[in-house]
Amino acid sequence: MDIEVGDLVVGLLVAVLGLIGLVLASGALDDEMYLFGLSLAGFAALFELGLIRRHFDRREAVRVHAAAERAGEAGAHV
Repeated sequence: MDIEVGDLVVGLLVAVLGLIGLVLASGALDDEMYLFGLSLAGFAALFELGLIRRHFDRREAVRVHAAAERAGEAGAHV
């Protein structure tokens, strides 16, 4: 299964936002901006992990579906 183009574009944009958050946190002069930058970077990291999880869940679903079809063609019950 190929990577969805939309997921790739969104993933890259969110990764850029995460890097911007780290830059904001590193140059922050007050606690609020520091916290916002770290929160933005944390959100981006969790979002990217969710995209990766969704990709592999889709791959697994396709694999299981194909195995079930092969078993059905062979006359076995799933």
